[in-house]
Amino acid sequence: MRSVGVEEELLLVDARSGEPLALSGAVLAAADRAGGQRPERGDEERHTFEKELQKEQLEFATKPVTEMGELLEEITRWRAEAARHAASVGALVAALGTSPLSVRPSLNTGKRYEWLGEQFGLTAQEQLTCGCHVHVSVDSDEEGVAVLDRIRPWLPVLTAMSANSPFWQGEDSGYGSYRSRVWNRLPSAGPTDVFGSADRYHEQVRAMLDTGVLRDEAMIYFDARLSAAYPTVEVRVADVCLEASTPVLLAALVRGLVETAARAWRDGQPPARISTGMLRVAAWRAARSGLDGPLLDPRTMRETPPAAAVEALYAHVREALADHGDDERVRDGTGRLLEHGNGARVQRGLLGAEGALGAVATRCAEITAGAAIEVSSARRSGRRAEEQQ
Repeated sequence: MRSVGVEEELLLVDARSGEPLALSGAVLAAADRAGGQRPERGDEERHTFEKELQKEQLEFATKPVTEMGELLEEITRWRAEAARHAASVGALVAALGTSPLSVRPSLNTGKRYEWLGEQFGLTAQEQLTCGCHVHVSVDSDEEGVAVLDRIRPWLPVLTAMSANSPFWQGEDSGYGSYRSRVWNRLPSAGPTDVFGSADRYHEQVRAMLDTGVLRDEAMIYFDARLSAAYPTVEVRVADVCLEASTPVLLAALVRGLVETAARAWRDGQPPARISTGMLRVAAWRAARSGLDGPLLDPRTMRETPPAAAVEALYAHVREALADHGDDERVRDGTGRLLEHGNGARVQRGLLGAEGALGAVATRCAEITAGAAIEVSSARRSGRRAEEQQ
């Protein structure tokens, strides 16, 4: 069975005002003092928590697992640990794709981050966005690229399901996932052409690095890529999600996509020849709508209700889900998500209930730590968003 791992980026916010706090260094120091490490291969140890581009962010990665119940335990555990370390320096952690409140982010220290700031200017300086990356093991680069070629049309549905960034600089952006729009300002981000082989994939990566625009292979920000560090396909289209159960749902779907694509490749089925330009349109539509407006059907690239697009994704990977024992979890999880809404709908519902963006941030920090979502306000917001669109 293919192993799965998840990386989550979290926002550090003030417990009273909800404003982002540039305290990642202090939180990491607190984690060090508490022994915030986890054994990895052999006798080596790796820090669970790491800094990100901005000082207002904290990242963690789960260990690779094969059971989704174990993945949920991992995510729940490390969110709780992150909250504990943040509290020790007077902050909260919130699983938010963007800050609801206006903020001037602070680039982290180090040669890599300094290079990014100099190279990309305002694009890097404004890049306070938190995503969720899903890794799924593959047997070889050849299999991995075959997977990348075949999952392309389905990735916008994952963006819509995970959309959790409706606010930007204190305003409602009108998008479910504005994070994805900000992220796609970077030159290597977004959907890719069909590669056809591992050699062609690596040739393109080398050609992009040879331009000097990118510093290293870690800056190949494709929507889905071969990991530079692990034998995995890494899917990078999702916002970080409010509830810990949602990235588990996404991980199950991504593993289903990887397995379905690998089987199609072994059976000699070619990838869908959908243009990169059309995929960009589908990605924009998903970011704009989230689950509160139309999406593009991954099979036809025609407008369809969000529930129909999610159902098409489920049907596409159902055989693999059943083989992995994930079918019931995904069926129930997608049903709840469609009924109660993604993070964007919840955030807008909280703003309607609380009346202030600061309260949205602090309430989302509580949800990140495991508090119940206020479903009734989220539902009201969802209806309003649908009416407005």
